[in-house]
Amino acid sequence: MKPRYAPYFFLAPFFALFGVFMVYPLFDSIRLSTYSVRGMRNQTFVGLENIERLIADPLFWTALWNTAYFAAGSLLLQLPVALALALLLSNARLKGRNLFRLSFFSPVLISGVFIAVIFYLLYDRRYGLVNRVLGSEIPWLQDPDLVMPALVLAGVWRWAGFNMVYFLAGLQSIRQELYEAAAVDGAGPWQSFVHVTIPALKPVIAFVVITSMIGSFQLFDLPYVLTEGGPGNASMTMVMYLYKHGFEFINLGYAATIGWALAVIIGVISIIQVRFFGVFREN
Repeated sequence: MKPRYAPYFFLAPFFALFGVFMVYPLFDSIRLSTYSVRGMRNQTFVGLENIERLIADPLFWTALWNTAYFAAGSLLLQLPVALALALLLSNARLKGRNLFRLSFFSPVLISGVFIAVIFYLLYDRRYGLVNRVLGSEIPWLQDPDLVMPALVLAGVWRWAGFNMVYFLAGLQSIRQELYEAAAVDGAGPWQSFVHVTIPALKPVIAFVVITSMIGSFQLFDLPYVLTEGGPGNASMTMVMYLYKHGFEFINLGYAATIGWALAVIIGVISIIQVRFFGVFREN
């Protein structure tokens, strides 16, 4: 073999597997979205009927609202919590900070199903630790008005420590000369945080916001194990909606349409965020 062909030889297995298991299913899902598929062989071409059905389906909009609720709620809570933890654990005078870093990061290492089981026990109406601390019997997972806030809190507990690591890396990259210059100009801790720390962390904040939003729109394991989308579809998410049509109702064509709708929504939101933070950094 000629030396110039060697890299392509070693890369060929990856591209072959990527094409078979990623590229082909991706393009085949576009074809499936134009069919009414019942099982693997019963396929009927319907054109754009799946899209029309999706737009007219009230459950789709319910699932989209629940997913957006989780994404926005998680982001509004997770971002300040992760940043606060990073600021606290970046203090060199804090004893045992490496142990605390590991403790706050460890939830992301646990399976999502196992985390759902933990919060199922914590939210138990009679014997859960949450209600024991509050001294009440709040039906966290049975009340349509409380189930999404309960899922948001579980999501924040799982992912705040993960995003804390990004903020820690960003804080360690800030030059100390900037803080020293701010102190010479008479800036206090709060002024240094607002005018030095936050501007220096803008790229990290943009990354955390975009990746967290994308991850939130792919939420599945927590509501599936905790509530199965209930009560009354109050915790139904987009991926659960896709899963039910694809694997419970065996309507693969409609499930493919839901998947592409989710991909378009995530893409549009990501583009808006990238443009917003790009302008934000320039200013």
